[in-house]
Amino acid sequence: VQLQASGGGLVQAGASLRLSCAASGRTFSTTNMAWFRQAPGKEREFVAAIAWTVSRTIRYADSVKGRFTISRDNAKNTVYLQMNNLKREDTALYSCTTVRTVYYPTARDVGSWGQGTLVTVSS
Repeated sequence: VQLQASGGGLVQAGASLRLSCAASGRTFSTTNMAWFRQAPGKEREFVAAIAWTVSRTIRYADSVKGRFTISRDNAKNTVYLQMNNLKREDTALYSCTTVRTVYYPTARDVGSWGQGTLVTVSS
C-alpha cells in the first residue's frame, strides 16, 4: 500500500484542519489505518487509529482525544484526520500508516509509512 498525506498548513491556535491520506492498492478496505506525528526534536508518536472492520474500532492518543476525529472512506481509499481546536503542541509532521493493531500501535506495528504533511500551529 502506498500512502500520500495532504492537507497540512500553517494555522493559528484554535483553528481546524482536515488531513487526508490517499491509499493505493486493493487491500485498503481490509487494512487498519493510523496517523502518527513527529514534532521537531521529538520522537514519533501515535495520534489515532481506525480499524477496517465493521465495528470501525477507533483509538486516540490522550493528547488529542476530544479534539481530533479519524475516519475513513473505503470507496475512496482515503483516511481522514479532522483536527479541531489546534494547539501549538500539535505542530508536527503528520504521517498516515497501515498498522496491524488499532490498540495504541507503536512504530513496530506499522506496515507502510506514507509521506507526511506538515502542520504548524502558531499562537
